[in-house]
Amino acid sequence: MQLDLNLLTALDALLEEGSVAGAADRLHLTAPAVSRALGRIRRVMGDEILVRTGRTMTPTPRALAVRAQVHALVQQAQLVLSSEHDLDLTTLDRTFTLKGHDAVVNTIGPDLLAAVRAQAPGVRLRLLAEADTDTDELRHGHVDLEIGSNLPVSADIRHDVMASDRLVVAVPADHPAHAFTLENYVGAEHITVSRRGRLHDPIDDLLSARGLTRRVVATVPTVAAALRFVRRGDLVTTVPERMTGAAAAELGLRLMPLPLEPISIPMIVAWHQRYDGDRAHTWLREQLRAAIYQAVGRPDKADNGQQPPIT
Repeated sequence: MQLDLNLLTALDALLEEGSVAGAADRLHLTAPAVSRALGRIRRVMGDEILVRTGRTMTPTPRALAVRAQVHALVQQAQLVLSSEHDLDLTTLDRTFTLKGHDAVVNTIGPDLLAAVRAQAPGVRLRLLAEADTDTDELRHGHVDLEIGSNLPVSADIRHDVMASDRLVVAVPADHPAHAFTLENYVGAEHITVSRRGRLHDPIDDLLSARGLTRRVVATVPTVAAALRFVRRGDLVTTVPERMTGAAAAELGLRLMPLPLEPISIPMIVAWHQRYDGDRAHTWLREQLRAAIYQAVGRPDKADNGQQPPIT
């Protein structure tokens, strides 16, 4: 059977976008052209692949089963067929998917996108929020770069500790405390940040070791939401200092030292080893590094990514 690599590219786009129109926009083709490609894919695979359910299209079980493999094949084909000459950013046409904490995206995202647009106008970024569960999206090729505070556990996932931050306490601007003591901290009502909805985090373990507890009244999934709750004037929250400094200042909040032993939060960028030789991917990592250094500074040599993250 004679196969067309373009069908794999079209199938990858269809499964990623979930629609003919979305795939057509991604591939810079007309919708009828992608629709014809979908028809050919259905004939070759003997499966509907995408079926219409109301105004959307839903992948079939067969499509879900091959989605990760198709994406990996397309990425490998791009590497094999790419030129060995220097990367031409002016003609690079590619979409990169990055996943990270909302504080990271809010702080670093604008500078990263500005650098990408200036150097490679044909590159698009998909900035996704962290999932509420651990996933294998790097391994499956659904995410190009993941920014977090956990060291990868899989040998095929590369990583780089690009920076570090420290935890501080965000309080209302009119908070009466000039120096936030441990007594102030324990006596306050707290709102925590957890993408998984956890009301308990490593700070509670540190307090428990001292025979202390704090009152957590709520948890929210993002730092941005926590800061807005604090803005009302009757709550405090514990957040990364450099990642939230600008946002806290805009809301009129004060950041005060955490009255516990210093807690360092490493900023770890992870990617799958398949991209080690990908020059465009390497270029994007360098742009991300530059944006991180600009926002947070260079990493502390004492940080090794072993500090417990606040999740």
